[in-house]
Amino acid sequence: MKKWIASAAVASAMMLTPLQAFANIGDQTLRPGMTHSDVKQLQQLLKTKGYFTYTGSLTTYYGTYSVSAVKKFQKAKGLTVDGIAGRGTFNALGVYNVNNTSLISYAKTLIGKPYKWGGTTPTGFDCSGFVYYVFQKSQGITLPRTTSLLYSNTGLKVSSPAKGDLVFFNTSGTGVSHVGIYIGNGQFISATSSKGITITDMDNSYWKPKYLGAKTL
Repeated sequence: MKKWIASAAVASAMMLTPLQAFANIGDQTLRPGMTHSDVKQLQQLLKTKGYFTYTGSLTTYYGTYSVSAVKKFQKAKGLTVDGIAGRGTFNALGVYNVNNTSLISYAKTLIGKPYKWGGTTPTGFDCSGFVYYVFQKSQGITLPRTTSLLYSNTGLKVSSPAKGDLVFFNTSGTGVSHVGIYIGNGQFISATSSKGITITDMDNSYWKPKYLGAKTL
């Protein structure tokens, strides 16, 4: 499944309208004149970054406004300015190929590892440190280090999580404070202060009321 990792800062108060995740976002190089489901997702991502300024509805057509937004983004990132959303542009946007099977399998090998505030290694993880480590080691992807940055700066919000998506919780009462990886069947894996790396049901009486949402990366 294609994962979205958006690197530009977006305030939490401006979180995206939930979208349905597509299985192969970014697999297709997008060129002017094309019609493709990925175009709408690209427009949404560029819009949150301030590059796609068209005020009408998002579409699947890769037209003038999309090309202009991509060119502005490419220029800002020092890329070749051609208006084509190819691999270099997608990488700069934080769109990567993630193998969900290997991601989740690797995460599960760490079950039982201890919790440590600020930890990013198997000697001890905090929640975002665990996510950071798993993506880096299993996929070669470097994510933002903190839960708040993962929540505000990465991916697209989805109405319901799919395997490999990040799930976020408010455990502090003051905003997003916990993150985990959704593994399917209503469960997620994360680093908890009480059990270390563990698998938990999303509808657990503790976690369910604290759930904030999911983001596909």
